[in-house]
Amino acid sequence: MKLFYSPGACSQAPHIILRETGAAFTLVKVDLGQHQTQEGGNYYELNPKGQVPLLALDDGSTLSEGPVIAQYIAEQAGRQDLLPPVGSFARYKVLEWQNYITSELHKSFSPLFDPRFDAATKALFIEQLGKKFKWVDSRLQGRAYLTGDTFTVADAYLFVITGWAPRVGVDLSALANVQAFLGRMAQRDSVKAAWEAEGLAKAA
Repeated sequence: MKLFYSPGACSQAPHIILRETGAAFTLVKVDLGQHQTQEGGNYYELNPKGQVPLLALDDGSTLSEGPVIAQYIAEQAGRQDLLPPVGSFARYKVLEWQNYITSELHKSFSPLFDPRFDAATKALFIEQLGKKFKWVDSRLQGRAYLTGDTFTVADAYLFVITGWAPRVGVDLSALANVQAFLGRMAQRDSVKAAWEAEGLAKAA
């Protein structure tokens, strides 16, 4: 398998899951500004959406959309701790979180990275994100991870998205449960390995 990624982007979530499962894979860095792979290929030819992540399988087929890629990786590895079995209520709770993170958190960050939005508009999104993360903080009360004591694909996604907050002026320092969650996640071997492989300063 090949995972097409950009350092620190949402592609880091399936990257962490790949590390968790011990699956064999190759990382391919993508320059999203130039839409080129590290070998100089046109990324649009691989993924017309022009976004990461993209998972390319040995048979030539591909998957896009991070939550779906994470689901595929977990299921192919038979890791029911990362994603509980089909039909179980526990699985729906993980998928519920995946949907919330992608629709309410992930996309709310997008305008904050876009220079076309003015300060007033960005302030509105920062305020909304603050309220949403306060709710997430309440859900983490008394829990190591989003759905309890077991790390799942949703935790990897939340961790990566939350890591963007300091870069765009979203202050989450007062959210004790969120901060404790980030601290636990940062100690996972899979996270450390992903940081190092992506060449991020946090790896140090």
